[in-house]
Amino acid sequence: MNDSPEQNLSVGRNLKIGLFHLGSGMADVISTGVWNRVMISDLGFSATPIGLLVSLRYFLAPLGVWAGRMSDRHQIGGYRRLFWVWLGRAMMAVSIALLGLMTAHIARGGDATPAVWLGITAALLLFSLGNAFSGSTFLALIYDRAAPGQRGRAVGIVWTFLLLGFTVGGVLFGLLLPSDGEGGTPGLDFSPETLQNLFLIGALVMGSLWLFSVLGEERRASRPQNAAEAPPSSLKDDLKLAWNNSQTRFFFWYLALSMIFAFSQDLILEPFAGDVFGMEARMTTRFAAYWGSMAILGTLVFLWLSRRYKRLTNTVMSCIGVGVLVVTFVLFAVSSLAGVRGLVTPGLILLGIGLGVWNVGTLGLMMEMSPFGRAGTFLGFWTLVVTLARGIGVSGGGIARDVALAVLGTDHAPAYGMVFLLGAAGLGAALWALSHVNAGAFQTEAGESESGAEQVFAGALD
Repeated sequence: MNDSPEQNLSVGRNLKIGLFHLGSGMADVISTGVWNRVMISDLGFSATPIGLLVSLRYFLAPLGVWAGRMSDRHQIGGYRRLFWVWLGRAMMAVSIALLGLMTAHIARGGDATPAVWLGITAALLLFSLGNAFSGSTFLALIYDRAAPGQRGRAVGIVWTFLLLGFTVGGVLFGLLLPSDGEGGTPGLDFSPETLQNLFLIGALVMGSLWLFSVLGEERRASRPQNAAEAPPSSLKDDLKLAWNNSQTRFFFWYLALSMIFAFSQDLILEPFAGDVFGMEARMTTRFAAYWGSMAILGTLVFLWLSRRYKRLTNTVMSCIGVGVLVVTFVLFAVSSLAGVRGLVTPGLILLGIGLGVWNVGTLGLMMEMSPFGRAGTFLGFWTLVVTLARGIGVSGGGIARDVALAVLGTDHAPAYGMVFLLGAAGLGAALWALSHVNAGAFQTEAGESESGAEQVFAGALD
C-alpha cells in the first residue's frame, strides 16, 4: 500500500510537530511548578482551592471527546483539526498571561478580592477548556499526518518532547524568576514585576511553539478519511463487558490507583521544599528539570532494553516503575519527617526514573488490555480513567496536605511527611492490583488489538 504524500511524515517534520508538546510540557511546569508554589508557599494560600483550580484541566478532559468528534465530522475554514488545535492553544496562551497578571497583583500587596479570584478562576477555566479542545484534535492530526507504519515513531518523538518540555520549562522559568530581594509582599524573594514578566514571556514562547509546530501540517479542505466500520454496540454494553472481566477490572484499579498516588506529589512537591527547607522559588522551579531529564533517560533506556530482552514485558516494566516510585515517596517522607534536605535531589532523580519506566510499561499495558474490534472504546475508557485519576491525584495531594496540617498542627514537616507516606501506601496497593492482571491471558480470551496501539500511546500525552 502506497502512502499519500501528506501521510509520509519525515523525521524532520516529526520533530517540528513534536515542538507542540515541548510547549505543553512547559505549560505543565508553569501551572503546577511555578504558580502553585507561589500561591501556596510564598503567598500563603490554602492548597485545597489551588489544587482544585489546577485540576480543572483533568476534570474537563471529557470535552476533548466532543471536540474530536466535531473535528471528524465538520470542517471549519477548510480545516478539520487546525481550527480546534489553534483555538485551544490560543485560549491557553491568553490564560497564562491573565494568570500572571492576577498573581502579580496579589504579590504587590493587593487584596485577593472576589474579582481577583474570579479572574484567576477564569484564567484556569480557559486553560482547561483550551487543553481539552486542542489535546485530542492534535493527536488526531498526528494520526492523519503519519502513515500507519510511522505512527509509533511519531508519538514516541512527541512523547519525548513532552518530557523535554518539563526540563526546558524548569530551567527557563528558574532563570526568569531570580531572587532579587524586591518582593512586594513580606517574605517574597522576587518582585511582582519579575513574576508577571515570567508568565507573559512564557505565554509568548509557548504560543509561538504551538503556532509554528503545526503550521502547514494539514491541507486545507482535505477530504476526511473514512473510519473503519465496527459492529454497533452501546457504550454501556462495552463498559459492562470491561467490568465483568476480572482482568480488566483489576487493571482499572491498577490504572486508577497508580495515577492518583503517583501524581499526589504534583501540587505539593515545590511547596514542600519551600515550607520545610526554605528553598527559594528559583530553586524549586528547577525541580521539573531534574525529574524531567531523568524521565527522558528512563523512557529511552527501557524502550531500548525492552526491544533487546523479551522478558522485559510491559507488566514487568510497570512493576519496576511503580516500585521505584514507592521508594521515591518513602525517601521524600523521610526527608520531610527527619529534616534531611540532602534527600530531596536523590528523590527527584528517582521520581523521574520511576515516572519514565512506569509510563512505558503502563502505556503498553493499556494497548494490550484493549480487545480487537472494541479497541477504540476501551482505549478511550482507559485514557479517560488516566485523565480523571490524575486530576484526583493532583487536587487530592493538596487536600491531604491541608487536612494533615489541620490535624497535626502548624508544623509543615510532619504534614508533608504523612502525605508522602500515604502516596507510598497507595502505590503499594496499585502493585497489588497489578499482580492480578495477566495481559497474555486477556489477549488469549479477547484477541490481540494492534489497531489502536498508537492512539493510546498518544492519548496519554497531553
